[in-house]
Amino acid sequence: MSEGTEWRLHVDPTRCIGSGICAGVAPRHFVLVDGLSRPVAELIAADESVLDAAESCPLEAIVVSDLDNLRRIAPEG
Repeated sequence: MSEGTEWRLHVDPTRCIGSGICAGVAPRHFVLVDGLSRPVAELIAADESVLDAAESCPLEAIVVSDLDNLRRIAPEG
């Protein structure tokens, strides 16, 4: 992860079941609103905790992409 790298966060509301794992793993980046996860901000500086949150999501509702090339970073397929 290089300094200055930006990521885009997306939570698919049709997949999210509101387990809250993401908010527990990366509380600066995810909150639960009406029982579903939402990113605090869509664009963030690269942060390893967000990758952990995406990989921990039981329904893979969180997608983390590189802002420069839109390459999907997590969850790994």
